[in-house]
Amino acid sequence: MIMVVVMALAAALTGAVESGASTARGEGNGPSSDRQLLFFNHAYGVLDRETADAIEHSDYLREFANFQVRTTTGAGGQTWSGRYLMGRETYLELFGVGDLPGPDGAFGAGGMGVSTERAGDLAVVTERLPDLGIANPIEFLQTRDFGDGVPVPWFDAILTTERYDAFGAWAMEYRPEYFADPRGNTEPPNYPGDVGRERYLSDDYGDHLMRDVTSIRIAVTEGDLADTVPLLRAGGFTVRSVAGGGVVAKGGGTTIRLDAVPREQAGLRQIGLSLNRSVKHRHEERIGRSTLAVGPGARAVWTFAGPE
Repeated sequence: MIMVVVMALAAALTGAVESGASTARGEGNGPSSDRQLLFFNHAYGVLDRETADAIEHSDYLREFANFQVRTTTGAGGQTWSGRYLMGRETYLELFGVGDLPGPDGAFGAGGMGVSTERAGDLAVVTERLPDLGIANPIEFLQTRDFGDGVPVPWFDAILTTERYDAFGAWAMEYRPEYFADPRGNTEPPNYPGDVGRERYLSDDYGDHLMRDVTSIRIAVTEGDLADTVPLLRAGGFTVRSVAGGGVVAKGGGTTIRLDAVPREQAGLRQIGLSLNRSVKHRHEERIGRSTLAVGPGARAVWTFAGPE
């Protein structure tokens, strides 16, 4: 249920995948709008093979979260298999080295989707990008094939660039055709124009401990950071610079930290999670080269090792 191939498909339309830092680095600390338009939807990361395999076969994760291993077919017949942890409004997808073709399957590669809650807000975000240094945002329609060879429109996406080092971010808005298709197993709208995350995801999270992603920390190159900041600002996130290089973006219930590093140090570093109930004691689960610390309280922190 992730659009991991959007960056690769967009790149194929215009050129090879390589660094393409935007000239707009989004200096300043304030949001670009009074109303939040974009919200953290999901992120993915490419982990070392040991950790990816341990995640896939972890009995603990199957109890902890609405956990799935699945293959998805997107636009142009592109397919990808990922390990998913699904929450109420947010989710994660994790790959191992080589699970994706080319540089997208290298250790430390990753991406992040931020989505709208109301129909039409993606158009507003797109209109704001030129003032933030993105003169020609790239528009893309992602589709989904449920296995019958008949793709259904899934969501519209906006990219700030088709060139990236290892990390790409996109804005997205779910399509009404997807919500109308019974195969999507989505929920009825809660208000007119509801294209929100909670409607898209199932309520199966309630049978497990994990509820949602509350924070995420990813190490990205300086060029990829520069291409991501305008998108966050256009969506209403408050973005501030941090010591040592990088930014912290806050808004919509999830804190996003992006650290600027050389490519060889890029990758998923830490995820903060809320729980459906409070637990009394701390439990540490070692999963490959990662550690999931659950509790005490209604929170968990999942830490991933960097390059060896």
